[in-house]
Amino acid sequence: MAAFRELLARSPDDVHALNSLGYDALQMGHHGEALAFFRRVGHLAPDTSNARFNEAFVCEVLGLLDEAESGFRAAIAIEAGMDRAWYGLGLVLVRLGRLDEALDALRRNTTLQPMNPFGWYQLARVRLDLGQPEEARAIIRHLKGFEPKVAAQLERETGLQAWRKASGVE
Repeated sequence: MAAFRELLARSPDDVHALNSLGYDALQMGHHGEALAFFRRVGHLAPDTSNARFNEAFVCEVLGLLDEAESGFRAAIAIEAGMDRAWYGLGLVLVRLGRLDEALDALRRNTTLQPMNPFGWYQLARVRLDLGQPEEARAIIRHLKGFEPKVAAQLERETGLQAWRKASGVE
């Protein structure tokens, strides 16, 4: 990272150096420092979806949920197919208690990234929180087809089984 700091000393607006230092700070758990780097990148490259995503991600980690929501939405406005921004937006909306909106964001995430079990996991949790156990159960069945460990985890956590027992009782 010393090389990036030297580069930044010579060229304070070098987006690649700023990004690299932001990632390094994030890895080290220095979230405030990472946010400062990513905000600088966002200022220098406002039309870059990754810059907006990185800033939003750190805001979410820090509990700055309104800023995180804005950042994820900005990333999506630039790149509508950025599945990880839809996922991040979904997580933030869950934390804000806006489950119907979270449902839409997570559905978009799983449409864009159908083999990512994390989006499906969160989608099942939101379905259950919205009082839709059959929809959550259908997601568990779906997950059994390609990620059985995550499906089993959901069954344990929710008490739902992928298939109802013959009596209809769990």
